[in-house]
Parts: sequence; C-alpha cells; structure tokens
Amino acid sequence: MVEFLYFLLLFFAGISAYYLVNWLLTKRAVKTLTEEEFTQGFRKAQLIDVREPNEYNSGHILGARNIPLSQLKMRLSEIRKDKPVYLYCANAMRSGRAAKLLYRKGYRELYHLKGGFRKWTGKVKTK
Repeated sequence: MVEFLYFLLLFFAGISAYYLVNWLLTKRAVKTLTEEEFTQGFRKAQLIDVREPNEYNSGHILGARNIPLSQLKMRLSEIRKDKPVYLYCANAMRSGRAAKLLYRKGYRELYHLKGGFRKWTGKVKTK
C-alpha cells in the first residue's frame, strides 16, 4: 500500500512538472494580450488563425489568414520573421503550441489572444 502511494505521489509530481515546464516554455515564447491590446497591434502584424479550416470558415477575426496548427510546419515560409505574428485559436491552447514551434524556428515577436476566439467580441467574418 505504501509503495502504491509513493507511485501516485511520483506520478502526480511528474505530471505537475511536465505542465509547469510546458507553461514556462510557452510564457517565454509568446506574450499573451488582452483583446484591447490585440486589436491595437494586429493591423501592423501578421494575423494568423491556427484553427482548422472548418472552424475558420464558421467565423474568424476580420483580416486573419488561416494556417492551421496541423499544417504550420509545412507552411512556415508563408510567415515572415521580420514582422510581428499575432496568433489565435479557439481558447489559446493551440496558439500557444504554435508560438512555441515558431519560437524554435527563430520567430521572436509572437503574441496571442488571451482566451482565444471564444472571448473575442470584435468584428468577425464568416464564409
């Protein structure tokens, strides 16, 4: 019984450490912006929606390009390194992962929308 409790303790400590490291890496790679901050900056930047095409087509921020996270590695050449990159997804999880990938590839001006598209109250375009 004691061994099992030690196992559980180690298991949860490992999971906690994984999430802490992941959170720290995301925090280093990308700056989280409120909707107001995001709106002020994205017009002078590359605005990228990393959701899948069906999500993008059902509604996206006006002016956003769709480069799904699942295609990001193959489409890196479409994103300039010399301009800020503003990312968003449904709830800021995929955009954080996209930012980590871009950061590893040398992109440094990375921003994402706090709360993602679900929290967006600005202009939206649908197809």
